Amino acid sequence: QVQLVESGGGLGQPGGSLRLSCAASGIIFSVYDMGWYRRAPGKQRELVAVSNSGGTTNYADLVKGRFTISRDNDKNTMYLQMNSLKPEDTAVYYCNAHLGIRMNYWGQGTQVTVSS
Repeated sequence: QVQLVESGGGLGQPGGSLRLSCAASGIIFSVYDMGWYRRAPGKQRELVAVSNSGGTTNYADLVKGRFTISRDNDKNTMYLQMNSLKPEDTAVYYCNAHLGIRMNYWGQGTQVTVSS
């Protein structure tokens, strides 16, 4: 059974930092492309950052230079370091594991709220 479990969300201050984690089980983590997505209130889910199995990373323009995605294949865990937080970063953040066409898994999401 595949499980993706996010943690690390909560309340962050504008200009502050939070670190999200996604612990994966039931998959061969190292071969999966991994990503973070988010859904803000009243908006569609959007891509935040991805880390493919080869180590290449890509970021949405809105978070480029502020967020850093990383992964530890030995621990089957992906991270999202979020710095210089803005109120518009408030959203539910989802972990995604993707391999080919048929293998696509989502975590349950973790709430991030940026407010003073």
